Amino acid sequence: MKESTTTENIIEVRNLSKGFGDMKVLDDLSFELRKGENLVILGKSGTGKSVTIKCIVRLLDADSGVIDVLGNDVNQMNTKALNEIRQKIGFLFQSGALYDSMTVRQNLEFPLRRIKKELSDAEIDAKVKEALENVGLPDAIDKMPSELSGGMRKRISLARTIIVDPEIMLYDEPTTGLDPVTSHEISILINDIQKKYKTSSIIITHDIECAKMVANRVIMLKEGKVYKEGKISEFETTDDELISAYFQSQNIRNLTTN
Repeated sequence: MKESTTTENIIEVRNLSKGFGDMKVLDDLSFELRKGENLVILGKSGTGKSVTIKCIVRLLDADSGVIDVLGNDVNQMNTKALNEIRQKIGFLFQSGALYDSMTVRQNLEFPLRRIKKELSDAEIDAKVKEALENVGLPDAIDKMPSELSGGMRKRISLARTIIVDPEIMLYDEPTTGLDPVTSHEISILINDIQKKYKTSSIIITHDIECAKMVANRVIMLKEGKVYKEGKISEFETTDDELISAYFQSQNIRNLTTN
């Protein structure tokens, strides 16, 4: 658990609501992401964790509320402005979302050629190699995604995300499906990225060990709202029965699935 160094807000979510048909997933949700911090969002399945970060980048449109990202309300942006703000946000999907028909090199070159059009081929090649060094997989550069393990795919996805130097990182279940050793390594990478790239990050996770390693601050969602906010140590020592039961269930889940 690390202390954040500033109270400047990079993202402010105010009174955010989102539903699907008759089911309301987010219900007047409000919270902020502070500059330079890793904010972990916990909660049972269906409490709106992944929906929240998808609304932040407008992969989903909110029903109501304000999502202020770097001083701009994304809900009010036109397509051009939205694409510009998205270029400052790295999104690590739970699946990794690599292009299976491209090599690792091509996967990493793809966002550079779209976003950093001023770079020469030599500069692109250097950034690809640097990104792979940063995630510890320089020798994977010409492999296909099908040749990689789950942990390696996650690392390559991280490399592709950070290669465009985002100010904000959004991680959707970064350690899901990984063994404990690889999960630990991914958590270390999240901290390394925060330190090297000075990112402000939201991490959606069920992995309590990951949360302990990366969180500057934690919020727990219940029924689409913030149920509790604080340090991970406050969650671990609370007398709140709902939180205690959640931590116990997730620890049991980790033991039985890893």
